[in-house]
Amino acid sequence: MRIKWIVASLVLTCMTTWAQAPLNLSLDECIRIALSENPTIKVDSMEIERVDYAKKETLGQLFPEITASGQYTRNLAIQTMYMDAGDGQVRGIKMGRDNTYTAGLSASIPIVMPTLWKSIKLSDNQILQNIEAARSSKLSLVNQVKNAYYALLLAQDSKNVIEQNHATAQEHARIYQKQFELGTASEYDVLRANVAVTNLEPSIIEAENSISLLKLQLKVLMGMDARQEINAAQTLDEFKGNMYDSMLHADTSLVRNTNLRTLDLQTDYLKKVVDVQKAAWLPTLSGSGSLMWHSMSNGNPLRNFMWNKSSAVGLTLAWPVFTGFQRKNRIKQAEIQAREMKWQRENLERSLHMQVESQLNNLSKSVKQIESNAGGLRQAEKASDIMQQSFKIGAASFIQLRDTDDALMNARLTYYQAIYNYLVADSDLEYVLGNSPYVN
Repeated sequence: MRIKWIVASLVLTCMTTWAQAPLNLSLDECIRIALSENPTIKVDSMEIERVDYAKKETLGQLFPEITASGQYTRNLAIQTMYMDAGDGQVRGIKMGRDNTYTAGLSASIPIVMPTLWKSIKLSDNQILQNIEAARSSKLSLVNQVKNAYYALLLAQDSKNVIEQNHATAQEHARIYQKQFELGTASEYDVLRANVAVTNLEPSIIEAENSISLLKLQLKVLMGMDARQEINAAQTLDEFKGNMYDSMLHADTSLVRNTNLRTLDLQTDYLKKVVDVQKAAWLPTLSGSGSLMWHSMSNGNPLRNFMWNKSSAVGLTLAWPVFTGFQRKNRIKQAEIQAREMKWQRENLERSLHMQVESQLNNLSKSVKQIESNAGGLRQAEKASDIMQQSFKIGAASFIQLRDTDDALMNARLTYYQAIYNYLVADSDLEYVLGNSPYVN
């Protein structure tokens, strides 16, 4: 029994370890997980399904409505009807029996219902609006995941750069310590080298905290358990190769912009509302029918049934003549709203064109910064190599060495920051244009 418990504990430990094993995720994998598991996306999908059922509910009004009914009445006192006998006297006649039973079926069907027909088109528009709302949520989610992933890559690359500088500073401190022990360096040199090491440690801790928070944000966007460890499987340098292609093939059309498409659907909805209100002026025609069974008896309610059948069919024509100008005012309201939408679209389109131009300028500026920073980085690396050799032969001071190392670190950080700025601008432009390859 003890061996079984040990084996079960080992299996449980292995399963827990396997479940919490770190996942190395690329940007594509993060986006696909988010589009599949994010709660907001699931809610939007359910909302589309709900509106589809609402349309089916509206369509159900075109079908006949059949109702079954039954009624039993016990007459405690029979009704008396009085009639003139013709000789100045009044005679009373009791009408009815002790028990009355009624059972039957009734049906009604719309034949001509202009308002209902127009309302069905409203339901179609609502479905399209919900589909576009779901698409908008997906575009927003893709943009957020991309920006969070790029920020994580920037934090990781920045941490690596600071750690490289920290390792170099530690090596210099070790060299000065040995020189101090041999009597070729002063205690001040040792202290200054150790201070340089200590000054970099808060930056490393800050970078680690930033990485943890960005990972948590990314897991929230992906709808993933916060306890699951994840790592970014890519670096910022890997995205550099696609920059020029995206610049050359940038499509700046606003045809797929989700805000414009939503506004167009809302405008179309208002136009259909006007049609519904106008259709309310037209007459409606409905049919009805009934099939009933009646029985009356005295005494015991479970005996002496005498059933009789009756049936009827009919048509009902209704034509609204005057409703206090309510419909006319509703039509005017909807028409004004439709005109308001036209001006809102024009203003929105101008604003979007400005955003597109701004993002394109940011992309162009980022490309130039990347090229400039790449050149500066090569020069900083070369200067660092020269200074390292000079330091080894005693031709350079510690201050010169640290200045060169700090310049190299800043050049690397600036280079990665420029790549990050480009990627974020490209992601924001993709969101404005609505042409993400992950969303139809």
